[in-house]
Amino acid sequence: MGVLVAGSLAGGVYGAVTVADHGTDRKDPAAAVQPDPLRNGPTNLDTSGGQVAPLRRVVPPDVLAVGGRSITPAQVAKISRIGHVKDVIAVSGGAVQLQGRQVNAFAVDPSVFRSWTPPGTAKRTELWSALAADQFVVSANAADQLQLSRGFQYPVVGRTVPNLVLGGSGSLGLPGIDMLVSKKSGTAMGLVESIAVLVNAPGANPGKVAAQVKKILGAGSSSVNLHESKYQPSGQGGKPGSYLDLYKQAATTCPGLSWTVLAAIGQVESDHGRNPGRSSAGALGPMQFLPSTWETYGVDGDGDGKADIMNPYDAIPAAAKYLCANGAGKGGQSLYRAIFAYNHADWYVQKVLSLARAYAAQYH
Repeated sequence: MGVLVAGSLAGGVYGAVTVADHGTDRKDPAAAVQPDPLRNGPTNLDTSGGQVAPLRRVVPPDVLAVGGRSITPAQVAKISRIGHVKDVIAVSGGAVQLQGRQVNAFAVDPSVFRSWTPPGTAKRTELWSALAADQFVVSANAADQLQLSRGFQYPVVGRTVPNLVLGGSGSLGLPGIDMLVSKKSGTAMGLVESIAVLVNAPGANPGKVAAQVKKILGAGSSSVNLHESKYQPSGQGGKPGSYLDLYKQAATTCPGLSWTVLAAIGQVESDHGRNPGRSSAGALGPMQFLPSTWETYGVDGDGDGKADIMNPYDAIPAAAKYLCANGAGKGGQSLYRAIFAYNHADWYVQKVLSLARAYAAQYH
């Protein structure tokens, strides 16, 4: 039996998720493919068959839980009623074999699930189009350890042994989960329906939410606080892998500015990317910049050659730049005035400072 357990390639997910074993006479998948040594594989990969919805928001997961059995709609509803919980998503999953190694996989709807991954991964439409075309995606760590090459076929051993094309790799931001497949492929391989949930609870104590989720799921379940340092993802190529990482990195560009202020502004303005659309005043993106202000303070934070107001890798360091230019690094009344410059309202400044203090206490 395949099991979803700690000690996978990324390490960290718990639980007992099984897929049906289909016998011992199968061929060794490690011997079935000799991938090209070129890391990027062929450049003519066809993903035209995969239709995926555009990225509208990013939902940072705070808790990942695995049930002892399939999680029911009633349990999902109970989780959604926990204080501060704003989003819950249930996914199918289980352990499969890839290149002779056990890998934990989730079967997902790419149009929905992309919002739950780190910002840099969420915006890579080519990955989600590949999933929509019934290809598979792996963590950057799995791609390196298993020597996988984009565009090549690999046998994936579950209840069945489909030959799936690797559509790409990136930071998935989920400890212990190294592979994503489409719902169609997951069903064919025997992954367990609704075996795991991701929970978004901005402003809550994630440890307490994790404990409440585990209580709802009952015996045999496991629940982890994704904000624990051992679970914090690192982005591909050394880039930040989460909004928390982005706030912390951006704050280093302005000596004296605490990342908690950026996080508080991010929460007030867009709930950390959940609502980045145009405001009534015409502001846009996760940090809600006016286009006219963006022309002066926009930053190409991810080095892709453009400063994108909708991209958190660009918008968050741009917010740090704006605050710093207005004296935020000096603290005290200078910080107050800098936040006031961001949004000309005393209530806004008070709310940001209050949230910043709450973040400082939560992530001391």
